[in-house]
Amino acid sequence: MKLLIDVFGWLGSGLIILAYAITMMENKKYLGYSKYLNLLGGLLIATNCYYYSAIPPFVSNMLWSIIATLTIYKTRRKGPKQNNRKRLT
Repeated sequence: MKLLIDVFGWLGSGLIILAYAITMMENKKYLGYSKYLNLLGGLLIATNCYYYSAIPPFVSNMLWSIIATLTIYKTRRKGPKQNNRKRLT
């Protein structure tokens, strides 16, 4: 179980770094994926922190995941046509 939790932590860290790298790319083709990578990465790291009783980073990563969830919800609520217009401008 410990190995699985460690893999979750490392994978979550990698996903968040990948999400950040996507936002820094000039080609914004994959920008929409960064929200999902942040959500999944934050949840995986939070799982790792909870297992090891690291409460401050657990709370930080749960908040990170909540922000990602709200961003996904806000984006989906607007609909695909409005999202495409924003990307083009």
